Amino acid sequence: MTRSPRYLLDTNILSDLVRRPQGAVADRLSHVGEDAVCTSIVVAAELRFGALKSGSKRLKRQAELILSAIDILPMEAPADEEYARIRRHLESRGTPIGPNDLLIAAQALALDCCVVTANDREFSRVPGLRVENWLGRAGA
Repeated sequence: MTRSPRYLLDTNILSDLVRRPQGAVADRLSHVGEDAVCTSIVVAAELRFGALKSGSKRLKRQAELILSAIDILPMEAPADEEYARIRRHLESRGTPIGPNDLLIAAQALALDCCVVTANDREFSRVPGLRVENWLGRAGA
């Protein structure tokens, strides 16, 4: 029996789901199943900040509803080792990525998850990281 792939959803994917609960992300979720997806505590923090910053009660409620329905994974070892390895690699090539994206990528590698993001250009620079864009916008 093979394990179904786990998808770690990035902030822009969950943000799209907040704004468009019946959109492309929801459609893809219905195909892969809720048990196949998770997100990072880093993503949850970013999403909550964005909802709070917007000042929209509707967006805040929708964000909380979505976060209550998805596994939010804590940052744990060996993500720290992956972080160090990825950061060294990217900096040595002069192609660093944002600090939160680096944490998300490290966590995904440590957990053997595929990162689902519309920011595929940045995440695709991380060696060995599987990346999918469920919104179809290249490098958004």
